[in-house]
Amino acid sequence: MKNRVRERREQHGWSQGELAEKLEVSRQTVNAIETGKYDPSLPLAFRIAKLFRQSIESIFEPKM
Repeated sequence: MKNRVRERREQHGWSQGELAEKLEVSRQTVNAIETGKYDPSLPLAFRIAKLFRQSIESIFEPKM
């Protein structure tokens, strides 16, 4: 799944560790999501979208 997590995180000036703390996941999980090696669960995707105050669709996009 393509995503804009890194872009949104950088816009907020957060490190991967800071984002991980806010989402209550590991920094490695944030890194894996940003690099496309891990697709977050639906509840985690909702938490990410809520944290960035955006829709899930504006952050995550299926690979076609």
